[in-house]
Amino acid sequence: MLNRADTIAAIATPPGRGSVGIVRISGKNLVSIAQVILGGLPEPRHAQLSRFLDAQGQIIDQGIALYFPAPNSYTGEDVLELQGHGGPAVMNLLLGQCLACGARMAQPGEFTLRAFLNQKLDLVQAESVADIIEASTSQAARCAVRSLQGNFSTTINALVQSLTTLRMFIEATLDFPEEEVDGLHGEEVKEKLGAVNAQLEQVLSSAHRGNLLQEGIKVVLVGEPNVGKSSLLNQLAEEDVAIVTEIPGTTRDSIQRTITISGIPVHIIDTAGLRETADIVEQKGIERTQAAVKGADILIRLIDSSHPLAVEDSDLLQSFSIDKPHITVFNKIDLIDQKPGTETKENTVEVYLSAKTGAGIELLREQILHAAGWHTGQGGEGLFMARQRHLEALEDANIHLKAAWEHGQDESEWVLLAEELRLAQDALASITGRFTADDLLGEIFSHFCIGK
Repeated sequence: MLNRADTIAAIATPPGRGSVGIVRISGKNLVSIAQVILGGLPEPRHAQLSRFLDAQGQIIDQGIALYFPAPNSYTGEDVLELQGHGGPAVMNLLLGQCLACGARMAQPGEFTLRAFLNQKLDLVQAESVADIIEASTSQAARCAVRSLQGNFSTTINALVQSLTTLRMFIEATLDFPEEEVDGLHGEEVKEKLGAVNAQLEQVLSSAHRGNLLQEGIKVVLVGEPNVGKSSLLNQLAEEDVAIVTEIPGTTRDSIQRTITISGIPVHIIDTAGLRETADIVEQKGIERTQAAVKGADILIRLIDSSHPLAVEDSDLLQSFSIDKPHITVFNKIDLIDQKPGTETKENTVEVYLSAKTGAGIELLREQILHAAGWHTGQGGEGLFMARQRHLEALEDANIHLKAAWEHGQDESEWVLLAEELRLAQDALASITGRFTADDLLGEIFSHFCIGK
């Protein structure tokens, strides 16, 4: 872990030129730094027009100085913000003077890490700071703000408290079987376990859907050459992203474009056409298609509805759909005078559309969201901006709760029941950072931008 006794400084505004640039300083040794640069600390929480000076008393810039004494600051430490003109040269001069006065350069995410360590934020709230910055849609931003306000944390803490209470009664029953204590009986355990399980299932559902707002949905287009994959990408992106020609094999490499459907980021990947070929370049493109398919959330298999699919190409196409949610798209309905529509089959949904005219494209957009578990019109209210580690912790807790349910059926196995409840509680507590290893903290905060 980084040395928390150090005073840290960084430019807290984005790189490049802007009307305002901010240098943020946090730590215990702000008096000496402020004395050199400002002539003294400003009055707490009052904006002060100041000249920013170097060690020789020369003016670096003029701007606003703000001082937030501990513990009423973002980091929980003394914080000084110097708001000057946003040119790279003047910002670097100002930062350099802070470093010359004894501060060290902050590491990525170190300001927010200190806020977490000083209990100004829990881990979910700290991560939501980065989620707000990185949000690619308005729904994602609103969901991240709710997490920053503590909505997700409150729900997780309620689950942890329910488990704590249940463990207390069960362990009292185990430890004092002959005493008159407020223990539990078999039916009561089943009832309380069922309530906690239902609560966790609801949180898992909200977290999985909220994860789509952050990560997006990775959709890969596969099909034989010239079935209209590039045209479909252009229609979904509503611009000419990929080159479209009548020549089979035009697309030799994967092309990716991120679009938004009902506020959800969707990463569309157009891949090389699948067919048996001796062309070395085309073979390389097909290998990249295989790699893209492995990382896909959803596959869209395109078929030219105006031409029958060759047996060998059909076999090759089928081999790319194992264990992946997929949608079968019959394209070029404009050539056979067919109307757009959808049809549900045993293991897939078929969408009939024209990538050339755009007929049926909205139907496909709806099916992409449906395949990802997002229902059109549900909005982002009540969802949690869950990261992959949150989902893994929730799934882990779910596994332990299911095991606890099995052990709860037989009072002779209540020792195992108590242990499974403890493991479930630990998994949930790791989400908010109540029990979190130092190496995990380092991994999480290393992905923040410098200055946060």
